[in-house]
Amino acid sequence: FIKLEAVVSTQSTGDEVLKSVVAKYDASELITQREAVSQNVADALTQRANTFGIYLDDISITHLTFGADFVRAVESKQVAQQEAEKSRFYVEKAEFEKTAAIMTAEGDAEAAKMLSLAFDRVGDSLIELRKMEAAEEIANNLSHARNVTYLPKDKGMLLNLPA
Repeated sequence: FIKLEAVVSTQSTGDEVLKSVVAKYDASELITQREAVSQNVADALTQRANTFGIYLDDISITHLTFGADFVRAVESKQVAQQEAEKSRFYVEKAEFEKTAAIMTAEGDAEAAKMLSLAFDRVGDSLIELRKMEAAEEIANNLSHARNVTYLPKDKGMLLNLPA
Protein backbone atom coordinates (compact mmCIF):
# COMPACT_ATOMS: atom_id res chain seq x y z
CA PHE A 1 0.00 0.00 0.00
CA ILE A 2 1.49 3.38 -1.14
CA LYS A 3 0.29 6.70 0.24
CA LEU A 4 0.73 9.81 -1.97
CA GLU A 5 0.56 13.27 -0.57
CA ALA A 6 0.14 16.42 -2.64
CA VAL A 7 1.39 19.71 -1.45
CA VAL A 8 -0.56 22.67 -2.77
CA SER A 9 1.01 26.11 -2.74
CA THR A 10 -1.91 28.42 -2.17
CA GLN A 11 0.20 31.49 -2.97
CA SER A 12 1.26 30.25 -6.42
CA THR A 13 -2.22 28.90 -7.19
CA GLY A 14 -3.79 32.20 -6.18
CA ASP A 15 -1.27 34.16 -8.27
CA GLU A 16 -1.85 31.88 -11.26
CA VAL A 17 -5.64 32.23 -11.11
CA LEU A 18 -5.46 35.96 -10.48
CA LYS A 19 -3.12 36.52 -13.44
CA SER A 20 -5.30 34.45 -15.78
CA VAL A 21 -8.46 36.37 -14.85
CA VAL A 22 -6.85 39.82 -14.79
CA ALA A 23 -5.34 39.20 -18.23
CA LYS A 24 -8.87 39.18 -19.68
CA TYR A 25 -9.43 42.84 -18.72
CA ASP A 26 -7.69 46.06 -19.60
CA ALA A 27 -6.58 48.40 -16.82
CA SER A 28 -9.58 50.70 -16.92
CA GLU A 29 -11.97 47.73 -16.78
CA LEU A 30 -10.17 46.45 -13.68
CA ILE A 31 -11.16 49.68 -11.97
CA THR A 32 -14.62 50.24 -13.43
CA GLN A 33 -15.73 46.59 -13.32
CA ARG A 34 -14.18 45.70 -9.99
CA GLU A 35 -17.17 43.62 -8.85
CA ALA A 36 -17.18 41.51 -12.04
CA VAL A 37 -13.42 40.98 -11.82
CA SER A 38 -13.74 39.99 -8.18
CA GLN A 39 -16.54 37.53 -8.99
CA ASN A 40 -14.54 35.98 -11.85
CA VAL A 41 -11.47 35.61 -9.62
CA ALA A 42 -13.61 34.04 -6.87
CA ASP A 43 -15.24 31.60 -9.32
CA ALA A 44 -11.92 30.57 -10.90
CA LEU A 45 -10.16 30.26 -7.54
CA THR A 46 -13.02 28.24 -6.05
CA GLN A 47 -13.01 25.90 -9.04
CA ARG A 48 -9.23 25.51 -8.89
CA ALA A 49 -9.25 24.89 -5.11
CA ASN A 50 -12.01 22.27 -5.46
CA THR A 51 -9.69 20.17 -7.63
CA PHE A 52 -7.46 19.88 -4.56
CA GLY A 53 -10.34 19.20 -2.19
CA ILE A 54 -10.22 22.68 -0.71
CA TYR A 55 -13.51 24.52 -0.29
CA LEU A 56 -13.46 28.29 -0.13
CA ASP A 57 -16.11 30.19 1.77
CA ASP A 58 -15.39 33.81 0.76
CA ILE A 59 -12.95 35.63 -1.46
CA SER A 60 -12.42 39.37 -1.75
CA ILE A 61 -9.98 41.59 -3.51
CA THR A 62 -8.95 44.13 -0.91
CA HIS A 63 -5.98 45.87 -2.46
CA LEU A 64 -5.36 46.56 -6.12
CA THR A 65 -2.26 48.47 -7.18
CA PHE A 66 -0.76 49.36 -10.53
CA GLY A 67 2.81 49.86 -11.63
CA ALA A 68 4.44 53.27 -11.94
CA ASP A 69 4.27 53.13 -15.75
CA PHE A 70 0.54 52.55 -15.65
CA VAL A 71 0.03 55.40 -13.16
CA ARG A 72 2.02 57.75 -15.44
CA ALA A 73 0.01 56.60 -18.45
CA VAL A 74 -3.27 57.28 -16.63
CA GLU A 75 -2.05 60.73 -15.58
CA SER A 76 -0.97 61.48 -19.16
CA LYS A 77 -4.37 60.36 -20.41
CA GLN A 78 -6.11 62.63 -17.89
CA VAL A 79 -3.94 65.59 -18.94
CA ALA A 80 -4.71 64.85 -22.60
CA GLN A 81 -8.43 64.68 -21.83
CA GLN A 82 -8.25 68.01 -20.00
CA GLU A 83 -6.40 69.56 -22.95
CA ALA A 84 -9.02 68.17 -25.33
CA GLU A 85 -11.78 69.62 -23.16
CA LYS A 86 -9.98 72.98 -23.10
CA SER A 87 -9.65 72.91 -26.89
CA ARG A 88 -13.32 71.99 -27.24
CA PHE A 89 -14.19 74.99 -25.04
CA TYR A 90 -12.11 77.31 -27.25
CA VAL A 91 -13.82 75.96 -30.38
CA GLU A 92 -17.26 76.46 -28.83
CA LYS A 93 -16.29 79.96 -27.75
CA ALA A 94 -15.06 80.80 -31.26
CA GLU A 95 -18.28 79.44 -32.78
CA PHE A 96 -20.32 81.52 -30.35
CA GLU A 97 -18.32 84.66 -31.18
CA LYS A 98 -18.73 83.93 -34.89
CA THR A 99 -22.49 83.58 -34.47
CA ALA A 100 -22.60 86.82 -32.47
CA ALA A 101 -20.59 88.65 -35.15
CA ILE A 102 -22.93 87.37 -37.87
CA MET A 103 -25.98 88.47 -35.89
CA THR A 104 -24.45 91.91 -35.29
CA ALA A 105 -23.60 92.30 -38.98
CA GLU A 106 -27.13 91.27 -39.96
CA GLY A 107 -28.55 93.80 -37.49
CA ASP A 108 -26.28 96.54 -38.81
CA ALA A 109 -27.28 95.70 -42.39
CA GLU A 110 -30.96 95.85 -41.46
CA ALA A 111 -30.43 99.21 -39.70
CA ALA A 112 -28.61 100.59 -42.74
CA LYS A 113 -31.41 99.38 -45.00
CA MET A 114 -34.01 101.06 -42.78
CA LEU A 115 -32.02 104.32 -42.75
CA SER A 116 -31.68 104.17 -46.54
CA LEU A 117 -35.44 103.75 -46.91
CA ALA A 118 -36.04 106.62 -44.50
CA PHE A 119 -33.66 108.87 -46.48
CA ASP A 120 -35.44 107.95 -49.70
CA ARG A 121 -38.78 108.95 -48.21
CA VAL A 122 -37.69 112.07 -46.32
CA GLY A 123 -34.78 113.20 -48.44
CA ASP A 124 -31.55 114.75 -47.16
CA SER A 125 -33.25 116.78 -44.44
CA LEU A 126 -32.26 114.27 -41.72
CA ILE A 127 -28.61 114.48 -42.79
CA GLU A 128 -28.78 118.29 -42.73
CA LEU A 129 -30.37 118.14 -39.26
CA ARG A 130 -27.55 115.87 -38.00
CA LYS A 131 -24.95 118.26 -39.47
CA MET A 132 -26.55 121.23 -37.68
CA GLU A 133 -26.70 119.30 -34.40
CA ALA A 134 -23.03 118.32 -34.74
CA ALA A 135 -22.04 121.91 -35.57
CA GLU A 136 -24.02 123.18 -32.56
CA GLU A 137 -22.27 120.68 -30.27
CA ILE A 138 -18.83 121.63 -31.63
CA ALA A 139 -19.58 125.34 -31.23
CA ASN A 140 -20.81 124.77 -27.67
CA ASN A 141 -17.63 122.82 -26.77
CA LEU A 142 -15.39 125.47 -28.30
CA SER A 143 -17.24 128.31 -26.56
CA HIS A 144 -16.43 126.80 -23.16
CA ALA A 145 -12.77 126.17 -23.94
CA ARG A 146 -10.44 128.70 -22.29
CA ASN A 147 -7.75 128.67 -24.93
CA VAL A 148 -10.06 129.22 -27.95
CA THR A 149 -10.98 132.66 -29.23
CA TYR A 150 -13.42 133.25 -32.04
CA LEU A 151 -12.53 135.87 -34.63
CA PRO A 152 -15.10 136.66 -37.29
CA LYS A 153 -13.86 136.10 -40.81
CA ASP A 154 -14.69 139.48 -42.29
CA LYS A 155 -13.73 141.73 -39.38
CA GLY A 156 -10.46 142.06 -37.57
CA MET A 157 -12.16 143.49 -34.47
CA LEU A 158 -9.73 142.69 -31.74
CA LEU A 159 -6.46 143.26 -33.49
CA ASN A 160 -7.38 146.34 -35.57
CA LEU A 161 -6.36 144.54 -38.71
CA PRO A 162 -7.73 145.60 -42.06
CA ALA A 163 -10.59 143.50 -43.23
